[in-house]
Amino acid sequence: MMKAAFVLTSVFALCLAAAPAEAQLARSFVSAAIGNDGNAPNCNRNTPCRSFQIAHDNTLDKGEITVLDPGSYGAVTIVKNISIINDGIGEAGILVSGGNTGISVNAPNASVSLRGLTIKGIGFGGGIGITFLAGAALNVENCTIRNLDGSGNGINFVPNGAAALQVTNTIVSDNTSAGIIVTQLGGTAGVGAVLDHVGLYNNTGEGLFVNGVNATSGIIKATVVESVASNNGAAFLAKSQQGAATASILLVRSVASGNVGSGVVSQGTNAEVLVDDSAIYGNLVNGWLALGGQVFSFGNNVLAHNGANEGPQSPLPLK
Repeated sequence: MMKAAFVLTSVFALCLAAAPAEAQLARSFVSAAIGNDGNAPNCNRNTPCRSFQIAHDNTLDKGEITVLDPGSYGAVTIVKNISIINDGIGEAGILVSGGNTGISVNAPNASVSLRGLTIKGIGFGGGIGITFLAGAALNVENCTIRNLDGSGNGINFVPNGAAALQVTNTIVSDNTSAGIIVTQLGGTAGVGAVLDHVGLYNNTGEGLFVNGVNATSGIIKATVVESVASNNGAAFLAKSQQGAATASILLVRSVASGNVGSGVVSQGTNAEVLVDDSAIYGNLVNGWLALGGQVFSFGNNVLAHNGANEGPQSPLPLK
C-alpha cells in the first residue's frame, strides 16, 4: 500500500510539473472587447487574452495568435516561430511612442508572419514600427505602418545573419526616417527581400534603403514588384562601398514618382539598381543617378519630368 501511494504521488507530481507546458495552445486568441490577460495561459476562443505579448508568451512555438475584434493590442517582442493574424475583423493595432518599437523580432531560426495589422506612431519621441534582429524569415502581409517619428523607420530589417523579408499588399508611410531599411550587421551577407504591391509614401528618408555597408562580403538583394514610392526623400536607394557587401535592388513594373529627392540612386562601389518596365516620373532632384554605383536599364522604362539625370544608363538586354 505504501509503495502504491508513493507511485501515485510521484505520478501526480510529474503531472503538475508538466502542466504549464501542456497548457500552452497551438492557437491563442486576443480580444479588445472581452479579453483579459488573467486568462493566460489558456487564451482560448471563449476566454481570450487582451494583449499580443501575453498571448505570444503562452502560445506554442509554430503556433498562431488570432485577433477576434478591433482594438489596440500593445507592443510585442517575438522570440519564437509564430503568426499574428487579423483576417478582416477591423483594425488590430499597435500604438508606438517614447522611442519604443511596435513589434520586435529576435527569434533565431524562426519564421514570423504578421497579417492585417496597423502599427502607428502617436508622437512623444516616436519609435520604429517593426525591428527584425534575428530569425529565418519575416512575412508582412496586408499591414499599414505609419507615422513613426524619432528614429522613425517603418520596418528596420537588420539581422546579423542570412534572413528573408517578404512584404506584400502593405503601406509604409509618413515616417520621419526610411520606410523600409534592409541590411545585415556583419559577416557574409545573405539577406534577401521581396516587396510585392507595396506603397512607400511620404517618408522623410528613403522609401526603400538597401545598405551593404554593414556586412563584409556577399550580397543583399531586394526585389520590388508592382510597387509605388512617392513623396519620399528618395524612392529607392542602394548603398555600399569597396570591401563591403553588394547592395542590389531590382525594380520590376514599379513606380518612383513625385519624390522630393531622387527616384533611383545607386551610391558607392558595390551598389547597383536594375530597372525593368518601370516608371521614374516627376522626381524633383534626379530621375536615376549612379553616384559611384551602377544603374542598369533593360531599355523598356518610362523616364520623364525629373529634375535631372534622365540620360541613358548601362544597358542590359532582355532575355
